[in-house]
Amino acid sequence: MRGREPILPQRQRHIPPQFSWLDHRLVRDGHVQGRSASALALYLFLVTVADAEGLSWYSDAGLCQQLSWSVSQLQHARAELQQAGLIAYRKPLFQVLDLAPTLAAAKPMPRRADKVASIGEILQHLIPACACTHTNESGVP
Repeated sequence: MRGREPILPQRQRHIPPQFSWLDHRLVRDGHVQGRSASALALYLFLVTVADAEGLSWYSDAGLCQQLSWSVSQLQHARAELQQAGLIAYRKPLFQVLDLAPTLAAAKPMPRRADKVASIGEILQHLIPACACTHTNESGVP
């Protein structure tokens, strides 16, 4: 199959035993829509460091140091993720929650069997007001 061969086979990623993953429903079901970059950064960090049950005991000071944030930035991001139902928090414990279906899930992106969607097209579908423009391989928008 054309396009499925690694570009640099000697650098092909190997999944280590402690690998953490992001559920495709995070995007597909609209959980990222309307979230701030800070909230998404905190979510990514928590998913990365959480144990198999989604639990993490990072302190506010430790998170602020890791993310180069003020306590206020952390509090806003944490509150946003709690309000979105993505995490639970009870000091000092964070829990990354199972992704429940959202009430207003993103409308599905039209699929074309003959063409793979680029990341830019996917992001433009998710964030219609995106000020960026997408160009194809030949530089045409």
